[in-house]
Amino acid sequence: MFLGIGQMVATILILYVSKLNKIVHFPDFDKSIPVKLFPLPLIYVGNHLSGLSSTSKLSLPMFTVLRKFTIPLTLLLEIIILGKRYPLNIIVSVFAIILGAFIAAGFSVFAGSLVNQVKTMSDMSFNLEGYIFVLLNDIFTAANGVYTKQKIDPKELGKYGVLFYNACFMVIPTVFISFSTGDFQQATHFQHWTNFLFVFQFILSCLFGFLLMYSTVLCSHYNSALTTTVVGAIKNISIAYIGMLIGGDYIFSMLNFVGLNVCMAGGLRYSFLTLRGNSKPAQPGDEENALPVSKS
Repeated sequence: MFLGIGQMVATILILYVSKLNKIVHFPDFDKSIPVKLFPLPLIYVGNHLSGLSSTSKLSLPMFTVLRKFTIPLTLLLEIIILGKRYPLNIIVSVFAIILGAFIAAGFSVFAGSLVNQVKTMSDMSFNLEGYIFVLLNDIFTAANGVYTKQKIDPKELGKYGVLFYNACFMVIPTVFISFSTGDFQQATHFQHWTNFLFVFQFILSCLFGFLLMYSTVLCSHYNSALTTTVVGAIKNISIAYIGMLIGGDYIFSMLNFVGLNVCMAGGLRYSFLTLRGNSKPAQPGDEENALPVSKS
């Protein structure tokens, strides 16, 4: 959480200095800014707290599967909030990613049972609190992506305004939460603050955190919240492929390998359909006859 505070401070400083030097532009603060930004700060807090609470309460395979439900929730919220419509082949691609995650995670739980029967019973047990937190995390993550897409409209706050004012509104509550959980005290009393290499890496992490947030907002700005979520899933699958080659701890199983391939196939199919939809030239009369389809 302390690193998150550092990333917010880095976001505020970078964007404020850039605005002063006329590198970026976003609205000056006035009483309408909180109204325009709402409910993003509340969603950010919910996303942060539910994410921290869910990771320690479920086994990694089940956590991975349940986190994939962010994708269909994003699709649903885009339909409800943004009024978008998706063709059937896009929806099938989305659910193929979830199906692949179920298949791959099924192997992981089975492999755990071979290693340790006690661990298996823990993995397979129904942890109601863990399920609630991870599903809340899915909802908050999906809502954050959809509302960010809505707020970064130039008629609203724009992408830089969303990043700047969201960080401004959230840095003080996050510091308060960090104090109340003891995280802030532990971080400030860490013994390596006098180590130049550690301080350099911490500052670098704060800067990279800003770049990650900016990249996510930029992806949503030029595409859709659903595309941003699917790209994140493809990234995670790609990491799994790399881990097969260089990690050294991957246990090969046909079931797990098939699941990963189904996930990747769904992601690539979604990417192909999205790119084809964006590059397809409009035909005469299309605007009158076409069904409403989202622009990703």
